[in-house]
Amino acid sequence: MELKIENQLEFLPVSQADMEKRGWKQCDFVYITGDAYVDHPSFGTAIISRVLEAHGYRVGIISQPDWKQDSSIAALGEPRLGFLVSAGNMDSMVNHYTVSKKRRKEDQYTPGGRMGKRPDYAVIVYCNLIRRTFKKVPIIIGGIEASLRRLAHYDYWSNRLKHSILIDSQADLLSYGMGERSIVEIADALNSGLAVSDLTFIDGTVYKTKTTDSIYDGIFLPSFDELKANKKKYAESFYTQYSNTDPYSGKRLIEPYQEHLYIVQNPPAKPLSQTEMDDVYALPFTRTYHPSYQALGGVPAIKEIKFSLISSRGCFGGCSFCALTFHQGRIIQARSQESLIAEAKLLTADPDFKGYIHDVGGPTANFRFPACKKQLTKGACPNKQCLFPKPCENLKADHKDYIRLLKALRNLPGVKKVFIRSGIRFDYLLADPDRTFLNQLCQYHVSGQLKVAPEHVSDSVLAMMGKPGNLVYRKFTKEYYDVNRKLNQDQYLVPYFMSSHPGSSLKEAVELAEYIRDLGYMPEQVQDFYPTPSTISTCMYYTDLDPRTMRPVYIPDNPHEKAMQRALIQYKNPAMYDLAEEALIKAGRQDLIGFGSKCLLRPRKKGGMYEKNGMVNPKNIGKKAGKKRTIRNIHKSGRGNKKQ
Repeated sequence: MELKIENQLEFLPVSQADMEKRGWKQCDFVYITGDAYVDHPSFGTAIISRVLEAHGYRVGIISQPDWKQDSSIAALGEPRLGFLVSAGNMDSMVNHYTVSKKRRKEDQYTPGGRMGKRPDYAVIVYCNLIRRTFKKVPIIIGGIEASLRRLAHYDYWSNRLKHSILIDSQADLLSYGMGERSIVEIADALNSGLAVSDLTFIDGTVYKTKTTDSIYDGIFLPSFDELKANKKKYAESFYTQYSNTDPYSGKRLIEPYQEHLYIVQNPPAKPLSQTEMDDVYALPFTRTYHPSYQALGGVPAIKEIKFSLISSRGCFGGCSFCALTFHQGRIIQARSQESLIAEAKLLTADPDFKGYIHDVGGPTANFRFPACKKQLTKGACPNKQCLFPKPCENLKADHKDYIRLLKALRNLPGVKKVFIRSGIRFDYLLADPDRTFLNQLCQYHVSGQLKVAPEHVSDSVLAMMGKPGNLVYRKFTKEYYDVNRKLNQDQYLVPYFMSSHPGSSLKEAVELAEYIRDLGYMPEQVQDFYPTPSTISTCMYYTDLDPRTMRPVYIPDNPHEKAMQRALIQYKNPAMYDLAEEALIKAGRQDLIGFGSKCLLRPRKKGGMYEKNGMVNPKNIGKKAGKKRTIRNIHKSGRGNKKQ
């Protein structure tokens, strides 16, 4: 993939007036996006449009069109080759709704954070809008929403199985994954005169067909009717898909529908080489939002990424609740140090730069290379994980390149501090026999608190999550605090925990609450499990089966039980008392309601007397609550460290 890199820094056309300034009468492609137009490489719209531009194609942007007005889709006229459609950087339903299906109040990808500027199921709505106005122009869909809904999928918000998004959207072709390779092949094929219906040969795409006579190497999945009728069939189909997400070993998949209609998923596109990655990030991004948004307060999402560096993509961590395997894949693709340093120099030249690089990472910050050499030619193992249940014997855990990169960035003129915020995989860190990275992480790259994601403490739940056992996290916390003590650093860990994940009953929720009690503080953030499309955990949630083993899994899908599990994690919050008490009684753990040092809840005080299980206990009447135990108080006392 050879790119022509220009030095000009200007936004792509968003209006007919912009097209006229460039001397364009027609765009080759018009890109419809549910996000505000932000020309930064953290946004898929920016990358795909700039890659096409570098290959000589004229691309215009229609951002957040008014889907209630047909004319909004025609703002740039009819494109010569086709429409490109994306919901934006997030699935529109995740963007709009919390896990409890309540409407969010802000949209970080919209000017001023305003909610309501894109429709639910945005890709489908935009495509149907286009079809009403432009009957025969090719429509190519992509981005996270299309990518993770490319075949039949469980939709949490409607609580039902849905078709491939290609069917409901009326689009012609779907580009899944990161898309740089496939979009250029699509553009070149259309430009050569091929009809969009003939584009059945491009890796990283999904298409519709009425016959499979020409497909000689495909795996037939169960039909959509079979999937609706039998959840076990869905679990089997999903795991077949999961086992064919690798660009080297993945097979073509065929999903039958009614009326002789088939959805065909071609194998994933090959990962970009380091040179190709460098070329993509060297494209002439303006690195900010379109100036038309300034009066509206700008786009909030830019704050988190403006002074951050994307060093890699892909993840071989394999967490069950994560869709990265289906989207970016398990093979790490990384930029060179030279590319990242060049971008860092651009950051230091920005008038708003205060000397702090906020992040250097990707889905997992300390993954800089493929897990093993085999992945470079044969791909990731279809039915094995690199880190779970323990690190593979072929895993190469090595932080030397990342250490050199971080040191080079720290030494740049104008850089005061380089932080790592995109997440450290602590089991991978421990698999490296050299602790230089852990020492330098604590010395240079933590801002008082390091956020980590153990997710749970119950080994049975962690196994469902595809995460290492709790002893691994305990070992990491000990080493982390030991290093900070030696460095005389006052720095702490802030763990993220997840409630109500498949496999977690009230018993496991109590186990997590007891761990939090011993830790000495209430977690800042707790995430209820969110069943988003194309994850193993969502498949479990829908089918009650682990697709990897086909064994039954306990699913806490009752809203009241989910509320109780969350309350147990936040049992110190007075507003959670009733739910936490109910949960402990239901779990048969009334021993945790009382005055002992191991108790989670104090009995209620009624009429000046403490009441437990309906009985009055005069003990400790009049005692006052002790000093609030914060993260800082606990660790300063030394007690928190001992508990690690």
